[in-house]
Amino acid sequence: MTATAARPGSTGTGRRAERFARPVLLAFLLVAAADLAGLLAGAGTVHLVAKPLLMPLLTGYAALRGAPKLLVAALLFGWGGDVFLLADNDPAFLVGMGSFAVGHVCYLTLFGRREGWGPGPAPLVTGAGYAVVLVVFLVLIWPDLPADLRIPLTGYSLLLTAMAWRAGVFGPYAAVGGALFLLSDALIATGIAEWPQAPAPDFWVMLTYIAAQALLTLGVLGALARHKPGT
Repeated sequence: MTATAARPGSTGTGRRAERFARPVLLAFLLVAAADLAGLLAGAGTVHLVAKPLLMPLLTGYAALRGAPKLLVAALLFGWGGDVFLLADNDPAFLVGMGSFAVGHVCYLTLFGRREGWGPGPAPLVTGAGYAVVLVVFLVLIWPDLPADLRIPLTGYSLLLTAMAWRAGVFGPYAAVGGALFLLSDALIATGIAEWPQAPAPDFWVMLTYIAAQALLTLGVLGALARHKPGT
C-alpha cells in the first residue's frame, strides 16, 4: 500500500477530482467543436483562440482522472507544438515540431513502462506495416520537400511512426489515436510539399489531431482504470 493510498480521505479526494473531470472534458469538446467550426467557416480568429486551449483542457481532464505524469507531459508538449505552429514561419515550425517530438518521446517512454497494465505488446506485423508506409511516404514526398526540412521531417517521422505503432500496447483506442496522429502530420507534410489538398485542409489536420490526442488519452486512462486493484 502506498502512502497516498493509506492517507485518510484520499479516496474521497480522488472521487471529487473525477467529478470535476467531466466538466473539463465537456469544455474540451466544446472548444474542439468551436475550433473545427471556425476552420470550416474560415474564421481564423476563432482558431487562434481555440487551438491553444485544447491541450490544456485535455491535460486537465487527464490529470483529474489520475493520469500518469508521462501522459500529462506528452499532452503539454503537444500544447507547446500547437502554439508554435500558429506562427507561419520556419523557425517556429521547427521549434513546434521539436516540442511534439519530445511529446512522442514521453508517449514512447510511457508505452515502454506498461508493466502489465496494458492489453499486451504491440504486434511486430503492425510495426512492419507502419515501416512500409513510412518508407513509401518518405520516398514519394522527399523530392517535393524544402531541402532544409527534409532531414528534420524524416527524423520526426521516424519517431512519430514508432509512437503510433507502440500505442497499441494500450488497446484499440490508443492504437487508433496513434494512427490518426500519423495521418494528421502526414497531411501537414503534404501541405509543405505543396501536394494537392482536400477542401479546408486545416480542418482535416485539426480533426485528426484532436481525435488522436483524445483517443491516446482515453486509451491510457482506460487501461489504468482496468488495472486498479479491485476492478
